[in-house]
Amino acid sequence: MYKNLNHFIERLESEGELIRIDCKVSTQYEIAEITDRISKSEGGGKALLFENSGTGFPVLTNMMGSDRRIALALGVDSLSELSARIDSLLHDALSPKNGLMDKLRMLPMLAEMSKWLPRTSSSKGECQQVVVMGDELSLDKLPILKCWPHDGGHFVTLPMVNTVDPQSGVRNVGMYRMQVFDNVTTGMHWHIHKTGARHYEGYKKLGQRMPVSVAIGGDPAYTYAATAPMPDNMDEYLLAGFIRRKPVKLIKSVTNDIYIPSDCDFVIEGYVDPAEEKVTEGAFGDHTGFYSLTDLYPRFHVTAITHRKDAIYPATLVGIPPQEDAYIAKATEKIFLAPIRLAIQPEVEDLMMPTAGTAHNIAITSISQRYVGQARKVAQGLWGAGQMMFNKYLMLADAAVDIHDPKMLARLIRRLDIEKNIIFSEGVLDVLDHATATLGYGGKMAIDATQVDPSILVESIEHSDSLDCHLLDEWGIAVAYAEESDDVVAPRGIKYLAIFDRNAEGATDQELLWLAAANTDPQRDIRLKGGTMIINARSKRPGAESNPCRFPNVVTSSVTTISLVDSRWNDYGVGEFVESPSNHYSRLVLSNSEQW
Repeated sequence: MYKNLNHFIERLESEGELIRIDCKVSTQYEIAEITDRISKSEGGGKALLFENSGTGFPVLTNMMGSDRRIALALGVDSLSELSARIDSLLHDALSPKNGLMDKLRMLPMLAEMSKWLPRTSSSKGECQQVVVMGDELSLDKLPILKCWPHDGGHFVTLPMVNTVDPQSGVRNVGMYRMQVFDNVTTGMHWHIHKTGARHYEGYKKLGQRMPVSVAIGGDPAYTYAATAPMPDNMDEYLLAGFIRRKPVKLIKSVTNDIYIPSDCDFVIEGYVDPAEEKVTEGAFGDHTGFYSLTDLYPRFHVTAITHRKDAIYPATLVGIPPQEDAYIAKATEKIFLAPIRLAIQPEVEDLMMPTAGTAHNIAITSISQRYVGQARKVAQGLWGAGQMMFNKYLMLADAAVDIHDPKMLARLIRRLDIEKNIIFSEGVLDVLDHATATLGYGGKMAIDATQVDPSILVESIEHSDSLDCHLLDEWGIAVAYAEESDDVVAPRGIKYLAIFDRNAEGATDQELLWLAAANTDPQRDIRLKGGTMIINARSKRPGAESNPCRFPNVVTSSVTTISLVDSRWNDYGVGEFVESPSNHYSRLVLSNSEQW
């Protein structure tokens, strides 16, 4: 694997996956707008190395934003290699060991596994070649991005936040955004469901300050591991060691007892004081494609910043999909399928989380079904398992179905019995889900398509002149565009009617799917009426009792930023001109600009 982030960049360049931009660019909006255009290019574009950020540190973006680059980041030619390694490991570890020879054959595997365990060292690390403390301490010296015009400020986008459980001493590495408040303090945006928040509550009960060290950069396997849905009390650096096939070398921070990777690029050390009042954080453009709303979060106090002499600052951009996080999610599908099958639901054969679902909103799984009601059992089991508890829409198909084939899925949807095969529930949702009336809690819906035979064709449906019927023949879905107060009636024979805001007219199919999943609460917004499923995917203005108290805008760049990047495009040397995606999405912005 990679000795450091520089080593990974060399690999990207040798593979033709990197563009260097040597002209000076601003960390406020400009880098984000360039990255948004490139990352939405065909196949995810290229990784971008901004060599002149005005701070002395280069900025790397979109480093894992394609099928090829996420595989390179994890040290394989394709993600299927990782899933095959995990399948083989679990098979060898769990197969019956009846005799002495069978047990002896386990020794090489156990020796190999021991090499993945993180190793601590008493020496200084490369990340401590430069140590900044005292009066010289300032976050302004780092090229921390501000991405979107209504963001609350600059924020660290790829922080590996290292904390320890105050009672057990077990480490957690999470990725929680950090809004810069001033030179020496930031927010710490860990949601209530996250392990970092649990550690925080533990220190609060003990009346103690909580030490925190934030690592940035290093081997990209570290960054991926910090995003991974690891079980609580499982060490993310163990996962990184498995991916790297060698242990992560950890060294102690300068001002606290937290251990961090020796070869990372930056470390921001400090503490959170649970006795302090929480502070307002946000709003920020988020991976949902919408602005996440302001809320109260702990304040992080910086006590030291250390870094490599040749440090490079990795950053990511989150907004309307597709973005880099979609490719990271693909790796998670591959890596965690076998553990899900082993520990949670042995029936699960395959799992897919479409990009339009922005990780949690949509999941599709195929299962081996042996008895009546098994699909319902799997749905409830997945909704209670780790980060799958945040899933809102879940589709279950038979194991014989290729869930990666859209035509196959369309046939299942067309032939579904919506009176019998829809499962409504409620439960925990992502805090970033803006469609719910209660923060982090709302409706869920599962589609049991396990008994549907996708090989049987269905009759054509009569089109309606009053509806958009371009999805009708393949998916059985008619689309209407209407104001919130408009009453839309489904013509007889239409199985699915999806209603969107008028400003969504002209959106692509994937954009409609993204809006439908993001803007709906299944319990409130889906109705079965006269053999038709009516999906109200319009924006939910505050006011109605079951509506959210605030409804955010989609994330787009400002006209000023778009014009700046347009005028400087040839200076960047990134190839043929790419129009700003925000020009396309700006029509989706709500008319009331105060609703953020």
